Amino acid sequence: MKSTFKYFCFLSIILLTAACSSENSDDIDEEKPTISVNYTEGFPQGCALLTRGETYNFRAMVTDNSELAAYSIDIHHNFDHHTHDDQVTECELGEDQSPVNPLIFVENYTIEGSLTSYEINISVTIPNDVDTGDYHCAYSVTDATGWQSRTSIDIKIVE
Repeated sequence: MKSTFKYFCFLSIILLTAACSSENSDDIDEEKPTISVNYTEGFPQGCALLTRGETYNFRAMVTDNSELAAYSIDIHHNFDHHTHDDQVTECELGEDQSPVNPLIFVENYTIEGSLTSYEINISVTIPNDVDTGDYHCAYSVTDATGWQSRTSIDIKIVE
């Protein structure tokens, strides 16, 4: 009985030591996912003009070293000329304006299938009755371990 107990204790110590080994630190994901609209089909590019009543495919490529989990698209007005710390390009802005009926599009999506690269491709129709002017299109992507990246693009909605 004593030898079984000693064997159990010895085995437990070995397992605990192996579990705490620095070799397992290689499994820690320390990389954020990436987002890019800088390819032929990427949309919108900085300073794009979007016409009311038209439908556009918003496209961006997202990648991660391990596994992608989710993404979001946020289109909101920039009538007060605010900026985001992650803006790709800055464009010439119109005059400040007060929103009356601004476009607000905020959607979240899940990426299924343990993918490391994925092309966002979401169809968005710009309503005929929204305010024209300066807007931002913000993409965000999250990986399976919780790292997040985002990018914001200046766009304009026109007649």
